[in-house]
Amino acid sequence: MNQNYPVPDSMVERALAQYQTPFHVYDLGTLRQNSDRLYDSMHKAGVNGFQNYFAVKALPNPHVLRELVAMGHGLDCSSLAELTLAEQLGVSGDQIMFTSNNTSLAEFQKAHELGAIINFDDESYIETYLDRVGIPAFACCRYNPGNAFVNSNEAGNMLRGNPSDQKYGMDKEMLLRSYRKLQEAGTPKFGLHTMLLSNNSSWQNHAQVASILCQLAVDIAQQVEVVFSFINLGGGIGVAYEPGSEQFDYSAFAEAVANAYQDTNLSALGSPRIIMENGRAISATAGWLVTNVQNIKQSYKTYVGVDASMADLMRPGMYGSYHHITLLGDDNSRSQKPVDVVGPLCENNDKFAIDRQLPELHIDDTLIIHTTGAHGHAMGFNYNGRLRSAELLNSESGEVRMIRRAETLDDLFATIVPLEDAS
Repeated sequence: MNQNYPVPDSMVERALAQYQTPFHVYDLGTLRQNSDRLYDSMHKAGVNGFQNYFAVKALPNPHVLRELVAMGHGLDCSSLAELTLAEQLGVSGDQIMFTSNNTSLAEFQKAHELGAIINFDDESYIETYLDRVGIPAFACCRYNPGNAFVNSNEAGNMLRGNPSDQKYGMDKEMLLRSYRKLQEAGTPKFGLHTMLLSNNSSWQNHAQVASILCQLAVDIAQQVEVVFSFINLGGGIGVAYEPGSEQFDYSAFAEAVANAYQDTNLSALGSPRIIMENGRAISATAGWLVTNVQNIKQSYKTYVGVDASMADLMRPGMYGSYHHITLLGDDNSRSQKPVDVVGPLCENNDKFAIDRQLPELHIDDTLIIHTTGAHGHAMGFNYNGRLRSAELLNSESGEVRMIRRAETLDDLFATIVPLEDAS
């Protein structure tokens, strides 16, 4: 059992009584607990006007997003489809943070139509926006500190990488020019943003981001005389994928944010709100991928073949990420042995675990892959013609219902022009 985030077997058993594997199942109660933990820590520390904008890319299902909006989250969108999801949920205006890169005109136009906060990734986009879209009602610019941040951070290996190698954001001089252009164009409201960490469980690293951004807001405000309505610290709060790994200290982080705000005297510069855009920290531990053992191959090692694949959960194959795996109903009576847990794709990296110690497994056993509620189903694909699995939601009353059906072959072929119509 995952020591950090145990899943009740009864929830999975209720789901299995109604639906075929593989499927992702999310627990609304865990979503609420994760949300409350973030909000409660920020409010207790007195962080000014805190709000989280859930990163839609982590779990883009409107049934889940609707629940999160009801809990007080805004939506962090990065594409036309994500903006459309927000629109369908009735979310608009400054409850949408539109953060994108290499952005199309159609995406800017949709974000403008919804009155979203436009977070510019490059100063060149501002001229395009002003010329072809209009004056944004609420504009923000994304900061990239380059080598300065890595060089000042002892845990550089825990960052997204060297910011100067990232395609995102602008340096300080670009920011100054950008805010001047927006101000001269008549933009009425402004924000400041960065995103420097990903799945980082060190509260000190996140506190450093807050300190840097609060000071930067003061510097920009003094040089451009812009008044910031908010400062967006980004997301990237890490979760403990592996049992026993470091848990993020929300209270210590919240206190550090409040101290950075006070130390830079932001109250004297319009008292900007502090916001973030965490997705993983809210939904990752609230999701599980459930899959059945369908083959066991004994060759140079033992390969346990399951009916899910990398198309259902890309993270282990793409990043080498760890996801805990448990056997449904395990009573500790089976002996442990090392196995590779693999899917059916024609790719050797289609593996959920390598040399993992698991109970001796048999065909038709059910495995639970933990912490898949962020960037799990969302990163799915159809290579080899594999069909994307269903998504289920477990309510706080214990009712499991489908919120996205599994794909069919008809879905897969629906976009193909019929052969008789092809020229």
